[in-house]
Amino acid sequence: MITRRGLLKLFGAGFLSLIATAAYPFTEVFRRPEIRRYAVTPKNWPTELKLRVAVLADFHACEPWMSRSRIEDVCAMANALDPDICLLLGDYAAGTNVVSDYVDAVDWAAALATLRAPLGIHAILGNHDYWEDLTFQRDPSAGNIATRALQQVGIATYVNEAVRLEKDGQAFWIAGLGDQMALRPGKHFNRKTMTGIDDLPSTMRIVTDDAPVILMAHEPDIFPQVTERVALTLCGHTHGGQINLFGWHPVAASRGSWRYPGGHFHERDRHLIVSRGLGCSFLPIRVGVRPEILLLELGSA
Repeated sequence: MITRRGLLKLFGAGFLSLIATAAYPFTEVFRRPEIRRYAVTPKNWPTELKLRVAVLADFHACEPWMSRSRIEDVCAMANALDPDICLLLGDYAAGTNVVSDYVDAVDWAAALATLRAPLGIHAILGNHDYWEDLTFQRDPSAGNIATRALQQVGIATYVNEAVRLEKDGQAFWIAGLGDQMALRPGKHFNRKTMTGIDDLPSTMRIVTDDAPVILMAHEPDIFPQVTERVALTLCGHTHGGQINLFGWHPVAASRGSWRYPGGHFHERDRHLIVSRGLGCSFLPIRVGVRPEILLLELGSA
């Protein structure tokens, strides 16, 4: 027989369990990022080229979920991995209105500038970096706030561009694609449909030799169009669905995000690695999708 005291204890335990269950999606947002490691040797990768790559995606800077100090902590974690190069895959802007305050582009860019790697910090933009810049949405020729913020702190930022780098006398290319969802639809923007500013063919025409290419593209939707000429495609955007219930993702950020929600994909001698990112968009929740920093060991598999 359950006594009154026992009934109160049972009720209290149930109430605390209910509170814990309700709070969990928000608690996981603040979890320390996991270091997720991949060892990959793409087809035709030079035997002598060993490249250690730190990849960070989808910060979505805002208070309290991703403050400047938290971004600095994440960057310190990445620096401790001793990467040769650091790649940033976009979506630095908040992406949610469920905030106590916004983090200015000048501040999140300054935090990212604490990253250190001998071959530099290289970045692309994500859809929210364009969507939240209403001046750009009205007039794309006006330039972009996020691009200026990154460039002002010395971070190379690519929009359908590529650069040739070397490590230990071995060449490789870093290519950065323009965002595939950059321009929002709407009467006030004079657009009926979502429009990208990506141009994969012109980006690849910049590559002038047979050195391997690492392609940065915010959304994984582009991957079916990527040829075997690209050794590795890196994407963010998906957040792993933000909710992962035993492999089931109830929502996806784009059509390609359903197919490539996160992890390593190998199709027809082409490699794709999708980061589940660090922050949140729309709602500040994560369930079964821990924030992550990627560490890639290319040429070591």
